[in-house]
Amino acid sequence: MCDTSVAASVSEVLYARRFTGDTVRITSRHCHTQGQLLGAWSGLLSVDSDASRWVVPSTHVVWLPPKVAHGLRSHGPFTGWSLYVEPEWCDRLPQIPCALQNSGLLRELVLRILAWTGEEQKAIGYRLCLVLLDEIRLLKADLLGVALPQEPRLLRIAQRLLVCPEDNQPIAIWAAACDMSLRTFSRRFARETGVTFGQWRRQIRLLCALEKLAAGASVKHVALSLGYDNVSAFISLFHRTLGVTPARYFSSY
Repeated sequence: MCDTSVAASVSEVLYARRFTGDTVRITSRHCHTQGQLLGAWSGLLSVDSDASRWVVPSTHVVWLPPKVAHGLRSHGPFTGWSLYVEPEWCDRLPQIPCALQNSGLLRELVLRILAWTGEEQKAIGYRLCLVLLDEIRLLKADLLGVALPQEPRLLRIAQRLLVCPEDNQPIAIWAAACDMSLRTFSRRFARETGVTFGQWRRQIRLLCALEKLAAGASVKHVALSLGYDNVSAFISLFHRTLGVTPARYFSSY
């Protein structure tokens, strides 16, 4: 069943809501008749659907088309927002769930919409929403998330690594567990997720690292608990992916 209990609308185009919490918050799987854009000002949010999983730091947003079932989890203190776009306005927005790089303009538009009192002219609110939709269309897609394979044997492996991302067993072991040749396993996994098995596993570790760091774990603890050979290797991967070190990244939280 879809959840339609959302905040009052800014115009006939979209709705807005603000979220704040001091502790871990878990929202069970649900969906909306509207499209949903999720973002964070501080802290970290995890979003999962049937086919993908993402983390949402302040540098990114996640777009969910109408009627896509999803669950949410915050990791420690969190402040964020959600926009709900009416279905008739979603045709020109992404048609699949995805992570997008946030922009300064989008941040300011969200703040303005959340401050809407209803006393302003409706025409102004309407134009503001249209600008926001244009900005969403211009945001760059990002791999701050992973697609889940749908083939049952591959999905079991993916689910295992989501629970135990530190598992360093070589790809040949996973292929054998699926009763596949190494070549077949590699080809099918890449076809269903869009990336190689090695890339997918590195991405899972990064997502888990973000969650652990946001919850207050030290960089050393995170690196070693996720199976990295040393802290430097973890910091190097983090910097290559997000452009800053873990300490610099979370200094703004």
